[in-house]
Amino acid sequence: MYEKHGWELKSILLRSETAEELRDYIEPVKSQGQVRDAAFDGLWFSRPSHNKGEAWELRLLAETPYALFQRFDAGESDENRSRVLKEMEERMISYATRS
Repeated sequence: MYEKHGWELKSILLRSETAEELRDYIEPVKSQGQVRDAAFDGLWFSRPSHNKGEAWELRLLAETPYALFQRFDAGESDENRSRVLKEMEERMISYATRS
Protein backbone atom coordinates (compact mmCIF):
# COMPACT_ATOMS: atom_id res chain seq x y z
CA MET A 1 0.00 0.00 0.00
CA TYR A 2 2.83 2.42 0.83
CA GLU A 3 4.61 1.71 -2.44
CA LYS A 4 1.39 2.42 -4.35
CA HIS A 5 1.43 5.96 -2.89
CA GLY A 6 5.09 6.61 -3.65
CA TRP A 7 6.58 5.78 -0.26
CA GLU A 8 10.00 4.12 -0.13
CA LEU A 9 11.10 1.94 2.79
CA LYS A 10 14.22 3.52 4.29
CA SER A 11 14.83 1.62 7.49
CA ILE A 12 13.46 -1.19 9.64
CA LEU A 13 13.64 -0.73 13.42
CA LEU A 14 13.33 -3.89 15.50
CA ARG A 15 13.48 -4.87 19.13
CA SER A 16 16.03 -7.64 19.70
CA GLU A 17 13.27 -10.20 20.40
CA THR A 18 11.55 -9.42 17.10
CA ALA A 19 14.83 -9.46 15.18
CA GLU A 20 15.56 -12.91 16.56
CA GLU A 21 12.10 -14.20 15.55
CA LEU A 22 12.52 -12.77 12.02
CA ARG A 23 16.21 -13.58 11.62
CA ASP A 24 15.78 -15.68 8.46
CA TYR A 25 13.57 -13.06 6.80
CA ILE A 26 15.61 -9.96 7.55
CA GLU A 27 19.09 -11.23 6.69
CA PRO A 28 18.92 -10.01 3.06
CA VAL A 29 18.06 -6.42 4.07
CA LYS A 30 20.20 -6.45 7.22
CA SER A 31 23.32 -6.69 5.07
CA GLN A 32 22.20 -3.49 3.28
CA GLY A 33 22.12 -1.59 6.56
CA GLN A 34 18.36 -1.14 6.55
CA VAL A 35 17.73 -2.97 9.85
CA ARG A 36 18.56 -1.25 13.13
CA ASP A 37 18.15 -2.20 16.77
CA ALA A 38 15.47 -0.16 18.52
CA ALA A 39 13.26 -0.03 21.60
CA PHE A 40 10.19 -0.59 19.38
CA ASP A 41 9.27 -2.28 16.10
CA GLY A 42 8.79 0.25 13.34
CA LEU A 43 9.38 1.27 9.74
CA TRP A 44 10.77 4.49 8.28
CA PHE A 45 9.31 5.58 4.93
CA SER A 46 9.96 8.65 2.80
CA ARG A 47 8.62 10.08 -0.45
CA PRO A 48 8.95 13.28 -2.46
CA SER A 49 6.62 16.05 -1.39
CA HIS A 50 5.37 19.18 -3.14
CA ASN A 51 7.83 21.99 -3.98
CA LYS A 52 10.74 19.52 -4.05
CA GLY A 53 10.31 18.77 -0.34
CA GLU A 54 10.41 15.37 1.27
CA ALA A 55 7.94 13.64 3.58
CA TRP A 56 8.96 11.13 6.24
CA GLU A 57 6.79 8.74 8.21
CA LEU A 58 7.72 6.56 11.16
CA ARG A 59 5.17 3.73 11.43
CA LEU A 60 4.86 1.73 14.64
CA LEU A 61 4.36 -2.00 14.04
CA ALA A 62 1.78 -2.86 16.69
CA GLU A 63 -1.84 -3.95 17.07
CA THR A 64 -2.95 -0.33 17.30
CA PRO A 65 -1.90 1.70 14.22
CA TYR A 66 0.22 4.73 15.04
CA ALA A 67 2.56 6.87 12.95
CA LEU A 68 4.48 10.13 13.13
CA PHE A 69 4.81 12.33 10.06
CA GLN A 70 7.18 15.16 9.13
CA ARG A 71 7.60 17.17 5.95
CA PHE A 72 10.90 18.84 5.15
CA ASP A 73 11.40 21.74 2.75
CA ALA A 74 13.82 21.35 -0.16
CA GLY A 75 16.48 23.54 1.46
CA GLU A 76 16.41 21.79 4.85
CA SER A 77 19.88 21.09 6.18
CA ASP A 78 20.94 17.48 6.71
CA GLU A 79 21.81 18.38 10.30
CA ASN A 80 18.32 19.68 11.05
CA ARG A 81 16.67 16.77 9.23
CA SER A 82 18.70 14.25 11.26
CA ARG A 83 17.83 16.04 14.50
CA VAL A 84 14.10 16.04 13.73
CA LEU A 85 14.10 12.36 12.70
CA LYS A 86 15.91 11.45 15.91
CA GLU A 87 13.32 13.42 17.92
CA MET A 88 10.58 11.48 16.12
CA GLU A 89 12.18 8.18 17.15
CA GLU A 90 12.37 9.42 20.76
CA ARG A 91 8.67 10.37 20.67
CA MET A 92 7.84 6.94 19.28
CA ILE A 93 9.82 5.24 22.05
CA SER A 94 7.87 7.27 24.59
CA TYR A 95 4.57 6.30 22.99
CA ALA A 96 5.44 2.61 22.49
CA THR A 97 6.78 2.05 25.99
CA ARG A 98 3.74 3.53 27.73
CA SER A 99 1.23 1.64 25.58
